[in-house]
Amino acid sequence: MAKKAEIPLPPESQADTAHRRLEEMIVTLQLPPGSHWSEEGLAEKIGIGRTPVREAVKRLQADYLVSILPRHGLMITEINTHEQLLVIEFRRELEIFISTRAARRILAGDRERLLATAEEIENAGAHGNLEKYLREVFKANNMIARAAGNPFAARSISPLHAMSRRFYYRYESDLQNLGAMGHLHAERARAVARQDEKRALANVTALMEQIENYTRRIFEVSVGSRS
Repeated sequence: MAKKAEIPLPPESQADTAHRRLEEMIVTLQLPPGSHWSEEGLAEKIGIGRTPVREAVKRLQADYLVSILPRHGLMITEINTHEQLLVIEFRRELEIFISTRAARRILAGDRERLLATAEEIENAGAHGNLEKYLREVFKANNMIARAAGNPFAARSISPLHAMSRRFYYRYESDLQNLGAMGHLHAERARAVARQDEKRALANVTALMEQIENYTRRIFEVSVGSRS
């Protein structure tokens, strides 16, 4: 069978750069939940013009990280533990679909990039580097979603990934499981890169079980603290 031609990645646009930077600042709580901003303020903060920032804000709104307030700018959304359980419920099904399809369809160049990213994820987790871990997970998630070859699934899972990374950043100090999560993410990525569909299914299932378990634990603690 002839090998599929590898398609080079397009260069990042200013809107893409603005989205990536702002999303990371939201995920890492540099833009705190509930805080109010203007497009001008965000543009000044990241040093990118208002037009790309406006496009980035639209995407962040679609990812449920930003709420637009008519005539009052925008607000970074709050973290809601009950909503996060609903996120995980839907994300589990999409992750299984995307991971198995990606293992079936991933191209050679993406396989090498994904294996390298898996190593970075595991190393960051083992060394307790939360920011680098989240950055590399972001890259791996995007590569796997793209490799699955279904743009509808990729668009559907993007906000779930963003909300999940922010939730994890907020509660990782309570969970103290960065090394274990880094290993699980890395093993899923390696299975996809090696085109092992059966192993990809097993690894993504184990990953999502752990994510659901700690999300439910945080939810139960938050409910108990209010009672």
